[in-house]
This record gives sequence, structure tokens and C-alpha cells, in this order.
Amino acid sequence: MDWKIKHSTKQRVDRFGITVDEVILPNGDEKTFSYLDFAKGVCILPITNDHKVICLRQYRHAINSWQWELPAGMIDKEDDLPIEVAKRELEEETGHVAEHWLELGSFYPSPGSTTEEIFLFAAAGLTPTEQKLENSETLELHDLTMEELKDLVLQDEFKHGAGLAAILRYKFTTDEQ
Repeated sequence: MDWKIKHSTKQRVDRFGITVDEVILPNGDEKTFSYLDFAKGVCILPITNDHKVICLRQYRHAINSWQWELPAGMIDKEDDLPIEVAKRELEEETGHVAEHWLELGSFYPSPGSTTEEIFLFAAAGLTPTEQKLENSETLELHDLTMEELKDLVLQDEFKHGAGLAAILRYKFTTDEQ
């Protein structure tokens, strides 16, 4: 069941790598596959002391729209630990640090077209600090109850893939079966 790469080309465009592989399939057929080489990332479900979730309402240029999201970011250096990046992103985007962290695993948002892997975390025991947004980040913070967040998901208003994965993993991890 081995796929053999006959020829591969790689190109860099800004923060994305583009790979085009000419592959020989196990049955001998040849096919071309292209995909984005994308940095790994993190996504955090921040839970306040009064059991609300800090959500972002963030402008996303690629879809020209304001989106409901959870704090998230790229792992810039390969040797950075996901938990350390998650701690930094939580403080930068929400202006909070967390005392307690729960690792929720990782997932591949679109393994047919990108190498991206996102590590999920829940954070609790939040203490306010100072928000440190990048100049390209335009966002609002909202403290939502789990019920309000559930309503946004069910009304198809919360579409952030990593956020949806974090919520699902958290619910599956913490709910009684």
C-alpha cells in the first residue's frame, strides 16, 4: 500500500508552502497531488471563573467577514511547545493568563489539502493581564455562557473549525457518559 513520489516540487508564497507531488499509486496509476505546507497551530477554550467562555469576534479578510472564534494562533518555530504557544496566544488575544490547562489532543482540519495540525487546549483559573494584539488583528472579546455558545453553533453563526473541535473535545472529555 505504498505511495511512491516520482517527482516533487515545493514553492514558498508568504507564510504558505505549496507542494506538488507526482505520485505512483499502489495500483501503478500516476496522479498529481498538491497541498499547502502550513505551520502547526493552537486553539484555546478559555473558561472564566464564572464558567463563561471568552470568545472572539474577529474580522477575517480571506472571507471578508466578522467571525465568532476562540483564541488561536500559529506555532512559528518547530521546536516551540504547543502549550507554550497556547499560553502566549491566550494572553495576546484575550489579555488573560490561566492557572489550569487541559490538553485536548490535536486534529488535522483539512488533511486532503494541507499539512496543518492544530493542538487544542482548555484554560481555566483566568487572571486578567494586558491584551497584546498584532497590528493585523481586529477583534472584540465576548464572555458567553456555554448555552449562548451552543446557540451560536446551532444557529450556524460559530464556524471556526478549530474552535468547534476544541468545544467538542472539551465536552467529550468533561461530560459524564
